[in-house]
Amino acid sequence: MADEEFENVLTAVGPRLRALRQERGTTLAKLAAVTGISLSTLSRLESGQRKPTLELLLPLAREYRVPLDELVGAPATGDPRIHARPVTRHGQTFVPLTRHFGGVHAYKQIMPPGFRSETELELKVHEGYEWLYVLSGRLRLVLGSHDLVLTAGEAAEFDTRTPHAVGNAGSQPVEFLSLFGPQGERIHVRARPGTSVR
Repeated sequence: MADEEFENVLTAVGPRLRALRQERGTTLAKLAAVTGISLSTLSRLESGQRKPTLELLLPLAREYRVPLDELVGAPATGDPRIHARPVTRHGQTFVPLTRHFGGVHAYKQIMPPGFRSETELELKVHEGYEWLYVLSGRLRLVLGSHDLVLTAGEAAEFDTRTPHAVGNAGSQPVEFLSLFGPQGERIHVRARPGTSVR
């Protein structure tokens, strides 16, 4: 970003902060009380007499419930497309659909026929939630005491603290989308019991 463009972004932060505060119907005094930023600093920030810093903007973004880049009016960045590089691990292929390191991760997974037969199925537990959506084939999901088979168009969502495992329940590769991450928003779609493969 050129110096002039950078200065323009910084200069626009003050008026944007003032507009957000007025939109929310709050005062500088109330904002100072909830953010821990002094009233004089907030006033100077809004008037452009104080340069915005990360330490000042983060509590304000949290209080106003807006992303930091919206708060500063950051210009759009680069190409949003994800150039996925498939990875093969333990006999199955993972195609990453997200590129960030925090929050929810999305993958397209491809399991070959016979992947994790009944004798190989090992139940695991970990923190978080997982969401699965079957694109093609038959996906076996063992979840606690449930033994389910999901087919194309079916989805499942579950707390990953419940013992769980997945495998290919058919004679063709199974392709599915998998979203998993830390505690947070959940997609409330449940798998319906299918035919047990036992």
